[in-house]
Amino acid sequence: MEIKSASFVISNTDVKKCPAPDRHEYAFIGRSNVGKSSLINMLTNYSKLAKTSASPGKTQLINHFLINNEWYLVDLPGYGYARTSKSQRGQFSSMIKNYILKRENMVCLFVLIDSRHDPLKIDLDFMEWLGENGVPFVMVFTKADKLTTTERMNCIAKYQEKMKDTWESMPMAFITSAETKLGRVELLSYISELNKLKLE
Repeated sequence: MEIKSASFVISNTDVKKCPAPDRHEYAFIGRSNVGKSSLINMLTNYSKLAKTSASPGKTQLINHFLINNEWYLVDLPGYGYARTSKSQRGQFSSMIKNYILKRENMVCLFVLIDSRHDPLKIDLDFMEWLGENGVPFVMVFTKADKLTTTERMNCIAKYQEKMKDTWESMPMAFITSAETKLGRVELLSYISELNKLKLE
């Protein structure tokens, strides 16, 4: 897939105010500081589409972008950021869950995971919640340029080991790097295939 255009549409905190659910939609989420904005900018080839920051937890809204005038890419707030207040975390959690469970045209949720770390409970718990609620998602390991090929494979293997007791089959996984554009072709090809499916 070639990205010919990418434009900001709207930011909000209420799933009811999202654009009409008449296009395929793909949302990106992960722990704060996982490299989500950088990955989105790499995928779209627009360096300033999603706002990046040295301070984690910058994304606090549901951000819609229209890609190729055909489908929506959604930048969701990160979860698990300790420096936000408890009430803010509760608001973010409610906003994220409402979007994930009620956004009828969301075809797939891309769950970003920092490949440099061993499996974290917060990521495992979040994916288990997605599974329990029947939410279609894939795992996207980020910052892979910091690892050797063997280390990348070991990272996925560690998650598979942790998840094997509660999952009948493992979610699909992609290895990516915003720095080297590793995984860009594979992710966009996956989205292109899903775009061929009719919205229910």
